[in-house]
Amino acid sequence: MRHSATAEAHVAKTDDSIRRYRTIFISDLHLGTRGCQAELVLDFLRHNDADTIFLIGDIIDGWRLRAGWYWPQAHNDVVQKLLRKVRHGARMIFVPGNHDEFARQFVGLTFGGIEIVRNAVHVAADGKRYLVMHGDEFDVVVRHSKWLALFGDWAYDTALFVNTHFNAIRRLFGFDYWSFSAWAKLKVKNAVNFIGSFERELAAEAKRRGADGVVCGHIHHAAIREINGVTYVNTGDFVESCSLIVERDDGALEIMIWSTPYAQRQRERAAMARADRPAEAEAEAEAA
Repeated sequence: MRHSATAEAHVAKTDDSIRRYRTIFISDLHLGTRGCQAELVLDFLRHNDADTIFLIGDIIDGWRLRAGWYWPQAHNDVVQKLLRKVRHGARMIFVPGNHDEFARQFVGLTFGGIEIVRNAVHVAADGKRYLVMHGDEFDVVVRHSKWLALFGDWAYDTALFVNTHFNAIRRLFGFDYWSFSAWAKLKVKNAVNFIGSFERELAAEAKRRGADGVVCGHIHHAAIREINGVTYVNTGDFVESCSLIVERDDGALEIMIWSTPYAQRQRERAAMARADRPAEAEAEAEAA
């Protein structure tokens, strides 16, 4: 299977601004928190479609909502956009995570056309079988020390608060989005060790269940890599990295980063194309 860092090529283009994929895997939106990049989620959903969409946990942050209600219109718009995709024919499968664990009581049911399951097996176009699960079952802190997980959640929200204001200043000076919290996480040795251990455990679970790979979320660290003969895939998140996974029609899985709105990227590409034209004209004149 071929893997690439980002998904840039058109796949089954339906019009000039919409790309269609065989499958979209997305997780960790954390609707109901101030750190959620709801406007970017909406922008992604407007410009991308798929036959099947997996929502792999922590779509709604029940932990935060219990602590204090925060639900702006943009978060409601995301939910409505997802439901609209179901009405337009997409199959949507919701695998609850630890932050939306309240939905696990509804496993086996369907709401608004969205199937709720504990985990799933996805068969890609190339025949590879992927175990799909959120992954919190393999987080020792979440499993055995809920109070510590809640404290860590508070600390994480604080980092995201810093991240939001830091990027507001960057935008004033014309700089792109950069995740301070993601950078800090990868600089802490224990966090790096945790990520490595988490990845190995998920890959081992997929192998134990006879799958060729695993697609998960939870740790907010997008990745596609081979671990002991198993393809480990993590969707990342839409809080820090604004990342997800798409499956193309040939079964290839790709990490997609959607940290910049579609319209802005189009403007930047147009500006780059205009800047290249004088250089091309000059080169042609010299050749003549």
